[in-house]
Amino acid sequence: MKQMYQMIDTPSLIIDLDRAMENIQMMQQRANELGVDLRPHIKTHRMTYFAKKQMEAGAAGIACAKIGEAEVMAAAGIKDIFIANEIMGESKYERVRQLHQKIHIRVGVDNIYQIDQIEKVFAQEEKPLEVLMEYEVGENRSGIITDEQLDTLVEYILTKKHVVLKGIFSHEGHTYKASNRDDCVKKAEEAYRRTLRAADRMRQLGADIDTVSIGATPSIMNGSFLEGITELRLGTYVFFDLGQASAIGDFSHCAATVLTTIISKPTEERVVLDAGAKALVSQNRDSGICATAGFGYVKDSNNVRIAGLFDEHGLIYDSEFSKTVQVGDKIEVIPSHVCPTVNLYDEAVLVSNGAVVGTIPVDCRGKSK
Repeated sequence: MKQMYQMIDTPSLIIDLDRAMENIQMMQQRANELGVDLRPHIKTHRMTYFAKKQMEAGAAGIACAKIGEAEVMAAAGIKDIFIANEIMGESKYERVRQLHQKIHIRVGVDNIYQIDQIEKVFAQEEKPLEVLMEYEVGENRSGIITDEQLDTLVEYILTKKHVVLKGIFSHEGHTYKASNRDDCVKKAEEAYRRTLRAADRMRQLGADIDTVSIGATPSIMNGSFLEGITELRLGTYVFFDLGQASAIGDFSHCAATVLTTIISKPTEERVVLDAGAKALVSQNRDSGICATAGFGYVKDSNNVRIAGLFDEHGLIYDSEFSKTVQVGDKIEVIPSHVCPTVNLYDEAVLVSNGAVVGTIPVDCRGKSK
């Protein structure tokens, strides 16, 4: 195996800056060609460095999953943030109110309990808090499901003074389990039709909405889109990972790897790494176009996978691979799921053309409240 980055201690998070920037430009160009806004979801990288790069490339704003992320991003100078998640608790809405006074912020809702809390916390604010209703399209997670639920929530919001409904958002995450690319596109476009139909129903009820936001990297990468959508809300495209690469049959977009050292070769086929579940998440997908068949992929290998993880050890079972490496060698592993992997690290090492060009903090690590 080619030896690179020998001076970097392991395990370390490595970001290929050139590939990441190519990914940023690629998706921005896709949004521009479609005539829609791109709002990158920073849950993947959790770094102000890359959020700013995405904004500089033309993003309309960013999406966050948590208030803690939004607070860090706002402090870094990003002024347009959507928290694409349900927030519960008056103390949390107090933090949203503080952000609301400084930047343009919107939050996701799917129930009247949230509306009541917003109305109470924002009672003394001159400007109402703008919200987007989440609509369930197949992932079976959060979001409004039935027309009755939609009508009830829209009509309830329209009676309030401190909450204003500005749009709808959905996440076609079930496309990750599509059986093939055609099935991915079919599932995504059905999800888009449902979202657009719900948006029309909201308008008929009197809501003056301006945003129809969708987003999942594999569906957009495989060409899904319908007219009427106004915003792409994607995250993983910035780095890709084993699942996303599998979905399009192309590993050339993978910008994030975990550098790890081979610490033992107890048998002819078993290779032991110093990157376990605290360095590579023990999460994979067992079916669909994003199936990972393991917990990571050895970069530039002949389909060598991480077969198992202990807390501090990663295991490879491959006799042919074992013949090519020695104890002490360092290898790069493309993680099965990059978003939680990034959150395991305090910093990322930036590389370009095989050389280290700097380190950057994972500013939002642990900012999940």
